[in-house]
Amino acid sequence: MHRRTLLTAALALGLAGCAPATTPSSSPTPSAPIAPADPVRATIGLSYIPNVQFAPFYVGEAKSLFSDVAAQVSLRHHGATEGIFNALTSGAEDFLVAAGSEAMQARAQGVDVIAVGAYYKAFPVNIIVLGSSPIQKLADLKGSSLGVPGRYGESWFAVQAALQTAGLTEKDVTIVEVGYTQVAALTGKKVDAIVGFSTNELVQLRAKGVEPRALPVADGTVPLVSTCLLTSSAYAAANPEVVRQVVAATSRAIEATAADQKAAIDISASQIPGWTESARPNAEAVLAATIDLMELTGGRFQPALDATQWQAMASFLAKAKLVSKPVTAQDAFSNDYAG
Repeated sequence: MHRRTLLTAALALGLAGCAPATTPSSSPTPSAPIAPADPVRATIGLSYIPNVQFAPFYVGEAKSLFSDVAAQVSLRHHGATEGIFNALTSGAEDFLVAAGSEAMQARAQGVDVIAVGAYYKAFPVNIIVLGSSPIQKLADLKGSSLGVPGRYGESWFAVQAALQTAGLTEKDVTIVEVGYTQVAALTGKKVDAIVGFSTNELVQLRAKGVEPRALPVADGTVPLVSTCLLTSSAYAAANPEVVRQVVAATSRAIEATAADQKAAIDISASQIPGWTESARPNAEAVLAATIDLMELTGGRFQPALDATQWQAMASFLAKAKLVSKPVTAQDAFSNDYAG
């Protein structure tokens, strides 16, 4: 405070002490109104370009299902070259929809990120071959070529899980980095098999009239957690009720999407640049595959995360050296907000 201000304040206090008492007829000076606190922000990052796989968030926004959240909720799509966690760490986003496996890898690198709710309950990545392929099981990959987008991300983690399941190593197969042209690489016989998503490459192949065969990357529960709702532990600690409300609203939006998939596609169409009705058959197939991964029971979605799967993933990622240092499951996820 400036010296002049201090002197003025002291004089004001002195005069107040000498002033006569206020008479009953005097009007009290009204108090200055208290400025309302800034509302909490809840920006949800959708980790790639607009797609019907994010339909629940579009539905939730269109049907005001996030209106009960005590925060200003908005959706934000990532740019094509934007890092998955950049906006979360910079403070541009408060939530993120991305793979739990990638979140655990990021946490090992010092990123403050935790999973607070499920999105996909089943694992979406498979090893895919053509129906005519002699590859009937993962062990048959030995001596074959396998097309991958690159040696990173959820697809690469799935390849490592598949090799472990088959009792193989990278030396037993020929890894071919084909970018995101797996479908063309497989149908063009450039590779014998590809790694791909049930919501993407598998849908594309079927749309081409090809009857592909999808091989799960593990027997039983896959030791990898796919897409879930993430935030930072700092945000969750500061806004626990907002996090609970966002998880609950997302669950309601998933249920509404599953209950009326046609309406969900209509709503999504307004969010997808360049949408034409010719895209509807593909969108219907992608959305159906997406809903399957969410594993609703009686139309209800359970947002709690599988603790056993997170523990298995922590061990798998550390053993496969896919994280720079071990991360415990309890540090990477919490079910405190999913009840």
